[in-house]
Amino acid sequence: MKREMLRAKIHRVRVTEADLHYEGSLTLDTELMGAGRFYPFERIDVYNVTRGTRFSTYLIEGKEGSGVCCVNGAAAHLASAGDLVIIASYIPVEESEIPGHRPIVVLVDEQNRVREVKATEAAGARV
Repeated sequence: MKREMLRAKIHRVRVTEADLHYEGSLTLDTELMGAGRFYPFERIDVYNVTRGTRFSTYLIEGKEGSGVCCVNGAAAHLASAGDLVIIASYIPVEESEIPGHRPIVVLVDEQNRVREVKATEAAGARV
């Protein structure tokens, strides 16, 4: 049996813009995508820390090093520039592999630059 497990997340990215009239998706700085091993068109879940909203969409590449995190299309109703969000993806993992499974956790600074990449997360940890 397989279980859905966190594959990677980018924690507390600041939304730089929201474009209601774009076709859809979330535009993200390719440097951030690379740090979490995210790929263009990969399905993601977005958890808005500021508003408490959640939505699913997919990624498209933004300019490397720009810090861009633009919420596009209908999801722009659920996030605004300045909001803090968590971007996550999940994978199926065989139960026998769960003890060794470690997600990628990307922490960013106030300008959406990679501050740290780690493979662990402890309950009660604060950033």
